[in-house]
Amino acid sequence: LDFVVVFIFVVLVVVPVLLLICGCIYSVHSSTTTSTTTTTTSSSIMSKRALQLETWKRSGVTFEESQAVIASSLDPSIYERIGKEEGLETLSRLFYNRVFEDKKEAWFLNIFASSTREEAIDNQYRFFVQTFGGPALYREKKGKYTRLVGRHANYQIGHQAAERWLEHMRHAIQEHDALKHDEEAKHLLDKYFTYTAHYIVVASEYMRPDQVSE
Repeated sequence: LDFVVVFIFVVLVVVPVLLLICGCIYSVHSSTTTSTTTTTTSSSIMSKRALQLETWKRSGVTFEESQAVIASSLDPSIYERIGKEEGLETLSRLFYNRVFEDKKEAWFLNIFASSTREEAIDNQYRFFVQTFGGPALYREKKGKYTRLVGRHANYQIGHQAAERWLEHMRHAIQEHDALKHDEEAKHLLDKYFTYTAHYIVVASEYMRPDQVSE
């Protein structure tokens, strides 16, 4: 009789209590896991303003400073100062001649392995013409959206590569006949290129694949 009583007590009291405790523990664990996942996800995805601030930390240039080179108040515009299409094509050629002859840093040259020198020059030249005040040559070739970040998403580009890119671009600017003595233009271009090079890296690190359409 005592065994029967104990058995009934265990079944009716002890087992339900244990199940209730296990249920509470699982609920707390699930809530903690969900919270952690949400926190991790939200911390790895940034708003446009947060991306701009992170880029400023990495590059030392604010978004506003980078945009001064394409301001409508700049007279004459960079497009005009550099010699319009011909001058911008020269800048791209000077730049990519340096890139494709960069034997010192083979890892950097490997970033451009999927493109020929002429293809790279043409794409960059078109982008420069459109960005700095000329006709929309880049849109004619690539479509409506620039997607600067998205077009670089498949390349292994970090901040070290951004700095190497900038080193070559600064030399190209200094070698350009229309820019070498134009201190204002050199200053504005340096701000723009420094910010943009690091922004591409920052955005690729923190944006979701469906967001990479800058």
